[in-house]
Amino acid sequence: MAQQFVNSKIKADRVVVFIKPSCPYCRRTIELFKQLPIKQEFLEFVDITARSDTNEIQDYLLQLTGAKTVPRVFIGKDCIGGHSDLVALQRNGQLLQKLQQIGVLQ
Repeated sequence: MAQQFVNSKIKADRVVVFIKPSCPYCRRTIELFKQLPIKQEFLEFVDITARSDTNEIQDYLLQLTGAKTVPRVFIGKDCIGGHSDLVALQRNGQLLQKLQQIGVLQ
């Protein structure tokens, strides 16, 4: 069930971030994305605590990405990692480039 849920969210033309609202790194990630010129319909924040299978989701994210911590940021079908990875991409100029490649910029 968790695997099917996660896989249903990850799409080639979307940015999907798996979050926990109580996580400070998740909140920073949300703020960073809100500052970018992304078409809102292509950006989704998925609160995994809103489901009863949170632990199973995190276990599957570990299997899929090598880490179960949140945020887990997917740009298209690629997991770029967590908050620090996102910030690193932004600093070196690759974040907007990746977003442009999947067609989500305004």
